[in-house]
Amino acid sequence: MQASQTRLINLVEGERQFQVPLYQRTYTWVERNLEQLWSDIVDQALLTEEGRDGTHFLGSIVLAPSPLNEAAFTRLLVIDGQQRLTTLLIALIAVRDHLAVSDARQGERIDELYLVNKWRSGTSDYLKLLPTQTDRPSFDALVRGTHSGGNDKIYETYRFFAARLEALGEDITDVAVTSIERAITSRLAMVSITADHGDNVHRIFESINNTGARLSQADLMRNHVFMRLPTRAEHVYQTYWIPLQESMSNEDLERLLWLQLVLDGDARVSQEGLYDAQQRQFEKSGDEAAVEQYVAKLLRRSRSWLRIIAPETEPGSVGESLRRLKTWQAVATDPITLMLLDASADGSISEQDLQRGLDYIESYLVRRMICQLPTNSLGRIFQAIPSQLPSGIGLVDGIHQVLSDRKRDWPTDTELSEAIHALPFYLRGRGAQRRLVMQRLEESFGHREHLDFERSNLTIEHILPQSPNAKWLAVLSAETKEGENPSDLHQRLVNTLGNLTLTAYNAELANDFFDRKRQLLGESNLETNRRIAELERWGAAEIAARADDLAERAVALWPAPLPRLNHSDRTRDWSLLRQALVALPEGTWTTYGNLAALIGSQALPVGQYLANTPGLTNAYRVLTVEGKVAPQFRWSDPDDTRDIYQVLRDAGITIDEQHKTADPSQLLTVQDLVALVGLAEPLEPARPTEDTGAEREVRFQKQLIEANPGAVVAAVNALLADWSDDGGRFEYGAASVTSCFPMLDRPREASVWPCAIVPSSAKGGGRIEVVFQYLLDRRPFGDTELRQELRIRLNRLEGVSIPSGKIGLRPSFDLSVLSTGENADLLKEAFGWFRTVARME
Repeated sequence: MQASQTRLINLVEGERQFQVPLYQRTYTWVERNLEQLWSDIVDQALLTEEGRDGTHFLGSIVLAPSPLNEAAFTRLLVIDGQQRLTTLLIALIAVRDHLAVSDARQGERIDELYLVNKWRSGTSDYLKLLPTQTDRPSFDALVRGTHSGGNDKIYETYRFFAARLEALGEDITDVAVTSIERAITSRLAMVSITADHGDNVHRIFESINNTGARLSQADLMRNHVFMRLPTRAEHVYQTYWIPLQESMSNEDLERLLWLQLVLDGDARVSQEGLYDAQQRQFEKSGDEAAVEQYVAKLLRRSRSWLRIIAPETEPGSVGESLRRLKTWQAVATDPITLMLLDASADGSISEQDLQRGLDYIESYLVRRMICQLPTNSLGRIFQAIPSQLPSGIGLVDGIHQVLSDRKRDWPTDTELSEAIHALPFYLRGRGAQRRLVMQRLEESFGHREHLDFERSNLTIEHILPQSPNAKWLAVLSAETKEGENPSDLHQRLVNTLGNLTLTAYNAELANDFFDRKRQLLGESNLETNRRIAELERWGAAEIAARADDLAERAVALWPAPLPRLNHSDRTRDWSLLRQALVALPEGTWTTYGNLAALIGSQALPVGQYLANTPGLTNAYRVLTVEGKVAPQFRWSDPDDTRDIYQVLRDAGITIDEQHKTADPSQLLTVQDLVALVGLAEPLEPARPTEDTGAEREVRFQKQLIEANPGAVVAAVNALLADWSDDGGRFEYGAASVTSCFPMLDRPREASVWPCAIVPSSAKGGGRIEVVFQYLLDRRPFGDTELRQELRIRLNRLEGVSIPSGKIGLRPSFDLSVLSTGENADLLKEAFGWFRTVARME
């Protein structure tokens, strides 16, 4: 490689052309970049007029001989520096046009010196700079003076320099346009680095682009593909790449590039390792013909991929399946879904087999979700399937067989039925996933009229409420089992599928007793609700009977795995209980009933397991529903004489000395336990499609006013105004009780929010839910000390006491604490601190 210092006037001298390769990014400079360059140009222009020496170093430009180079006409590839080179030439076009108004010969002079090869014809040789295909029409029109304006970056840059030239002399910047020209061409120094014919241009590009703004895997792949097409690049770009690139986003294209590698047999490649893995593939058989075939195959496959990412107009039952998978956010299943669609497109499988394969995928996801199996292995499972399909049987049967392997944990009919009866369905999966399961169960009744679930405002309602009053608990008291009280029974049943339904009356039903709920459900168009309304009472027996019916329908809806000789149904999963015990944060406790609800058991067997299993971590922090040590509690070691209450104090739990009860604010609910063991999905503001943000804001305000005193409403709105005045915005949830999320957008990080403001609850007033669990994944709040600081600031409010053990969870406090001006001001200060920290680089 040869390196030398140069200036633009020397760089473009003579008949030559600088070609920006197809693999380069399009022109991207924004006003911030242009302002800095203009300032440097003006400084050098002023020095020119003062007769003083000097230059400004602009950076480097890396060039390589073009494969189309000729002895009589030098063509050079711009490996790095195309952004600044393009910008300088656009600035000279603006100078040319400015000068040509009074002297046309000046325009011709600038053209011939810097912009065109006068004696060459056609765009391909006429321009001294040949940008990428995307930028070429605009740049060519500017050079030729045939442009009529436009909105792309090329035109925006031209208008920037034209405006600055017009403004010369109108302010303190009084400098001649000809001095601007000389500054651009002769006083901006660059280092020109030119590769020899034997140098590896690919490696040079990769090395240069490994610093600064990172290229995406899709960018790197595009670059590498066209680097390997020295003679076919234009044909491949126009025939295959442009249709591919215009049909989807860069993120979707990157995913497709990765999927192609997976379906070609790479079962271990990660999306982050896409570029390196494909590069190795090309090195094995990377001649131009093979690379062209690769891109052509990618374009063919993209048609199937678009059916996955945009299934909204896909007809028939296949379209319904694809839309359900998109709603589920089942990205882990993309390799097999794409394989099925490819096989259908080329006629390898029938439409019926395609539907059967999609049904297996959906069943695998739904059954695992209902049975509360972890999702962290799904990506590896589905990525490995293409390379594990058995020979000698069809694709769809092969998928069924591979997924049915006992190691892949596809729940059986028996396991599915048991989970529906016992496990807390409401606490598992995303909200859209739970709603979809319930939608499918409702559809199983075979409605004569189509129910448009997508446009409905149906939400999930607890029939037995989450916060039962004395009347509800009295009903349950007659149905408790040995060692169980009504609160334990409530915790065991309230979140199971048998106690849940879809309704538009969520806020109206709230904490009402069954006779009122029965009346409203009887007015529903949903068959499940009408059947509930036919009952005289609602308790444990009715929940169990409804679970029987739903389990039977679920078994029929979602096909089962193949029978497995080496499989036996799971027994009680005590491992989940042990995980929860180990995960208990310092300064927290839970109850026998909450642990029972977590694993789908009852308080008595949980107590027996804890008492009879030596060495369990934190077992002593499991207390009764009143927060007391169970009368039958004994240390597993008979020689252990420690005072249990002192041990609890040493663990950070506050004990009421008079009543010997633990601080209720330190209690971990079932929801908290679900989050601790990693079964809860990340919290996100819901984004419904059936109404607008303005409508949801009105609904939030209406519910806020109806459920809270005037002083609290005023304090909440003052808090929101303060948030908005400091650059924040708001999103509103989809549920009938419409939460408000104060959002803060950040230029280099994902948006962040400190809480959800819930305007009303079953108890009457609203609450603020602090989203520590969500903040774990948002910089800089992954830092424990910052979350602790937020907790401390919130605890300054009188009536708020968030224990330190909950800074990875979602604790809440009542909106009623804002009824005092001091508390309202303290919350403003806490949120102001949050915004300041969130904006730190």
